Amino acid sequence: MFKSLFTVASLSLVSASAFALTADEILAKKDQVTAEELGKMIAQEADRRDIGWSTSSQKMTMKLTNAHGESVIREMRSKNLEIQEEGKGDWAITVFDTPADVEGTAFLSYTNILEPDDQWLYLPALKRVKRISSRNKSGPFVGSEFAFEDLSSREVEKYTYKYIGQEACGELECFKLEAYPAYEHSGYTKQVALIDTAEFRSQKIDFYNRRNALLKTLESSDYKQYLGQYWRPHTLFMQNHLTKKSTTLNFSEYMFKDPNVRESDFRKSALKRIR
Repeated sequence: MFKSLFTVASLSLVSASAFALTADEILAKKDQVTAEELGKMIAQEADRRDIGWSTSSQKMTMKLTNAHGESVIREMRSKNLEIQEEGKGDWAITVFDTPADVEGTAFLSYTNILEPDDQWLYLPALKRVKRISSRNKSGPFVGSEFAFEDLSSREVEKYTYKYIGQEACGELECFKLEAYPAYEHSGYTKQVALIDTAEFRSQKIDFYNRRNALLKTLESSDYKQYLGQYWRPHTLFMQNHLTKKSTTLNFSEYMFKDPNVRESDFRKSALKRIR
């Protein structure tokens, strides 16, 4: 299923096409496995279809809209590094370029499977790097409707799953899954995801808070395929149903296997030097 704002994690370096299952092949097993096992199979297939990209980069605009419809725009850029180590997930770094009040703010995330993710935020006004506490991952990311928790790559083993059924999602047919965080200190009791049966792309995720009430909804749209394999949404829209605020992310200039992305870019010590 959809794994992060900026990347989808991998399981191996083997070509995804060698293992790809169709929706019909998965559903043929519906009477042979539990709803939990079927849900995990779908999540694993979505994961397998996006492997081997190694490094990536992209530019983004972030539109913050309040309950009165007033908006501000921010410009950002990010890099991603695919991690193959067992028990670990991908690394990502995001830098804000405009407006002036957030210029130079940088966020670094190392995803872990069941251990707390390692995340740091560099605040140029304070000239210091702040570590994000594992108990504060449900807090808002730089005033947006995305939580710090939403920014880590969604490794398959970070959740347990349950297949609910199928339903239409726009012009597509989608699997409907429930995903329950298997790690501590999540701000969510569950997430309900719609994943299209054609390409196994996340189309919509409903997030339920600790009171099991619908908190927010993420919609992914305008997908494009890169290098004949990697599907990426060019628009993410997060609606907070309680505050009536929303955040829209628009992506551009995706690049995969980017030679300008190096492991040294993802060091904590690099946060203060980013321009």
